[in-house]
Amino acid sequence: MSDGRSSVTGDVVAIDGPAASGKSSTARAVAERLEFAHLDSGALYRAFTLVALDAGLPMEGARIAALGAERPVRLALTADGFHPEAAGVDVSAAVRRPDVTAHVSAVAALPDVRDAVNALLRDAAGLHPRGVVVDGRDIGTVVFPDARLKIFLSASAAERARRRLLQESQAISPAALAAETARLTARDAADAGRAVAPLRPADDAISLDTTGMTFEAQVEAIVALARKAFPHLDIADSPV
Repeated sequence: MSDGRSSVTGDVVAIDGPAASGKSSTARAVAERLEFAHLDSGALYRAFTLVALDAGLPMEGARIAALGAERPVRLALTADGFHPEAAGVDVSAAVRRPDVTAHVSAVAALPDVRDAVNALLRDAAGLHPRGVVVDGRDIGTVVFPDARLKIFLSASAAERARRRLLQESQAISPAALAAETARLTARDAADAGRAVAPLRPADDAISLDTTGMTFEAQVEAIVALARKAFPHLDIADSPV
């Protein structure tokens, strides 16, 4: 396995955390502030799922990974940032299909697919000269173990449930909140207990509990940490 830095020309911010902790939205905002690019690991898993479904493949990791290499599946860098491609076609919209959403968790649990995605993330990071912000559940522990800044983003299950319901424009009734909290608690246990790349903070990760923080505050907190981690970069002040 790569050491996580050998193919990277810029710097890496790794953001891990449980489901509904706001990793992707936070990573996108932090990347914009740092003038880095955002690498969306979830988009790659969705792209592998998309090509497997369209080809009618069974959920077998080796066959899905081989098809992804044949197409190929990758993250392509454009002026607007990275986007997922399959066979040279931008699949940013297609990977959001309901059938992809229904199967992506199963595909992402396959070791061969995870190995393929990890290699593609490292390759993509090497394309950006300044740096990348990458979010997921094993970015700091497996994908980029030598990232200079690692964040473990968390919030209470109840707060994450509230945010998820708001995001999906659902009413925040006591019953709905309790059900979503229970679902996320079960997901946390499953993610932490899985055999492949279990959810856990890296030993050198900085834990950031955002339960009582606004979105803007948590982004600013990570940007402040980046200023310390990357003193050689000119990082803009927070916009007024």
